[in-house]
Amino acid sequence: MALDPVLLSRLQFAWVIGWHILMPAFTVGLASYIAILEGLHFATGREIYFRISSYWIKIFSVAFGVGVVSGIIMPFQFGTNWSRYADATADVLGPLFAYEGITAFFLEAAFLGVLLFGRKLVPPWAHFIAAVLVALGTLFSSFWIVAANSWMQTPTGYGIVDGRFFPESWIDIIFSPSFPYRLAHTVVGFYVTTGFVVVGVAAYLLRKGKYHAEGRVMLSMTLWLLSVLVPLQIFLGDQHGLNTLEYQPAKLAAIEAHWDTGTRVPLTLFAIPDETNETNRFAIDLPLAGSLILTHSLDGEIKGLKDFPAQDRPPVAIPFFAFRIMVGIGLLMLAVLAVSWWLRCRRELFDNVWFLRLSQAMAPLGFIAVLAGWTTTEVGRQPWTVYGLLRTADSTPPSLTGGDVLASLVGYMAVYLIIFPAGVFVMARLVRKGPAAAADTDAAIESGRPSGPVLAHLHPEGEAP
Repeated sequence: MALDPVLLSRLQFAWVIGWHILMPAFTVGLASYIAILEGLHFATGREIYFRISSYWIKIFSVAFGVGVVSGIIMPFQFGTNWSRYADATADVLGPLFAYEGITAFFLEAAFLGVLLFGRKLVPPWAHFIAAVLVALGTLFSSFWIVAANSWMQTPTGYGIVDGRFFPESWIDIIFSPSFPYRLAHTVVGFYVTTGFVVVGVAAYLLRKGKYHAEGRVMLSMTLWLLSVLVPLQIFLGDQHGLNTLEYQPAKLAAIEAHWDTGTRVPLTLFAIPDETNETNRFAIDLPLAGSLILTHSLDGEIKGLKDFPAQDRPPVAIPFFAFRIMVGIGLLMLAVLAVSWWLRCRRELFDNVWFLRLSQAMAPLGFIAVLAGWTTTEVGRQPWTVYGLLRTADSTPPSLTGGDVLASLVGYMAVYLIIFPAGVFVMARLVRKGPAAAADTDAAIESGRPSGPVLAHLHPEGEAP
C-alpha cells in the first residue's frame, strides 16, 4: 500500500503543533496572571501576592521551556514537508514570522531572566516591569502568529507573480478580514484556559488543607476574572462566526453540516454527517435556530455545501464534532461559574467539597477546547493552505516520499511523548510543593521578615499581623 506524503505531512504537522499549542495556551495567560500578581504585590505590599507569584513563575518557566523546545521544529517542517508552500508564500509570511522573533522572542529572552532570577537583584518596580514585558512578549507572539494564520485563512493585500505571493499592502496583510476576531478569540481562549488551571490548582490546595490563604486568594480572584472572560469569549466566538459566514462560507457549512442553501434553517445540535450521500443521519435539529444564531436573523440565508464543488469542500465530520466539543466545554465553563456565584453568595465557595472537586476536573478542559477550536479552524480550511488560492496537495515538494515522512513522524512522536510527560511531571511536582515552597527558594524579599511557611499561618488571609 502506497504511503501518501501529503496526508502524512498533515498528520505530522498536526502532531507537532497539537502538542506545541498546549504550552502557549498556558503560558500566554499565565504570563499576564503573573504580571497582575506582581502589580498587586508592588501596589499593596501584601506578601501573599509575592508568594503566589513566585509559585507560578517557577511553573511558568518549565512550561515556557517546553513550549520553546516543541516549537523549534515547526519552521523546519516548512522547508522539509511544505517547501512549495514556503516558496510561494515566503515574501508574505516570512516577514511576519521574523517580526515575531524580533518583537516577541527578544522581549521574552531579555526579561525572562530578570523575572526568574532577579528578585533580589532589582527593585520591586523593576521586577514588576519585567513581568509586564514578558507578558507583552507572549502577546506579541500571539499577534504575529495569528496574523500569519489569518492571512492564510482570508488572504488580502497581495499580488501573484509566477505563482508566488508578493506583498502589496502590509496593513491589509497583517490586518486581514478575520484577524481581529481570531486574535481576540485566541488570546481570550488562552486566558480562560490558564484561569481554569489556576482554579484547579487552588481547589487542590484547599482540598489538601495546605496553603489555605493562597488557595483562597487564587480561587476567588481567578473566578472573578473568569466571570468576565468566559462570557466575553462566547461573544467573541459569535462575532468570529459572523466573519466566517462572510469570508469562508464553505467552512461554516461544514461546521454546521449544512448541505442545502436556504433561509430560516434549523440548528443541528447532533448528527452523523454522511458525505457520500450529502445528508445527515440521526440529526437533532432546533427549528429556525440556525439562521438566528448564525446570521442574527430568522430570515438569514446559509449557503449549503452542495453549492460548492466537491473538490473544494472541507471534510465535514471533523470540524462538525470539534466545534461542538469546543462550544460544549464553553457552556460547561459558564455553568461552573454560575455555581461559583451561587456558592459565593452562600459563603461556601472555599468549603464545598463537590465544587472543589469539580474545579479540579475542569483544569484540563480548556486545553481540549483549544485543540478542538484549532482543529475546527484548520480542517475547515481544507483543501487549501492559502484559502481559495493554494491547495494543500500542491504545497508539498514532488520529491517527498511517504516513507521519509513516516520515519520523521515516528521520531517526532517518540520525542514529544518524552518531552511533554516529563514537563508535566516537573510542573506537577511544583504544584504539590505549594506556594510557600516556591517562595522559599527566593527567600524573603524584605530582610528580617519570615518567609512563606511562617507567614501562611500568622493570619487567616496570609498576612503578618
